Amino acid sequence: GKGGVGKSTTAVNLALALRALGSRVGLLDADIYGPSMPRMMGITGQPASADGKTLDPMENYGIKVMSMGFLVDEETPMIWRGPMVQSALEQMMRDVNWGELDVLVVDMPPGTGDAQLTMAQRVPLTGAVIVSTPQDIALLDARKGLNMFRKVDVPVFGIIENMSYFSCPHCGERSEIFSHGGARKEADRLGVDFLGEVPL
Repeated sequence: GKGGVGKSTTAVNLALALRALGSRVGLLDADIYGPSMPRMMGITGQPASADGKTLDPMENYGIKVMSMGFLVDEETPMIWRGPMVQSALEQMMRDVNWGELDVLVVDMPPGTGDAQLTMAQRVPLTGAVIVSTPQDIALLDARKGLNMFRKVDVPVFGIIENMSYFSCPHCGERSEIFSHGGARKEADRLGVDFLGEVPL
């Protein structure tokens, strides 16, 4: 999906929900250029390495987490070309002591570039969840993401409409700030499940 639609927030909420159901959950931040999991998961510090070759994931709320954000300063820009991004992603999959997991939730970066292709082609992904807001421009990116996953034979579980509406905490009035229902229509049009609306 597009940048700013809530992919990372959705990934964290999904990981927390799966953990609450008793699953052993890992969370991989595949957004090399804009990692957000350290801040979103409330984790600081750097991963330990007992053998100097592999990293132990960081952990909070019972979820194991790995992110480029643990390895570089938050304000340092990642000025890497595609092959370096691919290598970093592969290392975060292969050289991290994830242990026994039932589910690994992968927070993808915006767009349909190197990171997405690396994950889709080199990791046996069970499926993808597309996150969008109701706006046309976000839905266009969601459509591209869905088509990319279809081309590389990754099943799409469905589409979530984030920021679907705002509910006033004082009077309860519902305002559809960014339009409403676009993701549901898009899911119907593309033949995938609509997984629900998340308010602002």
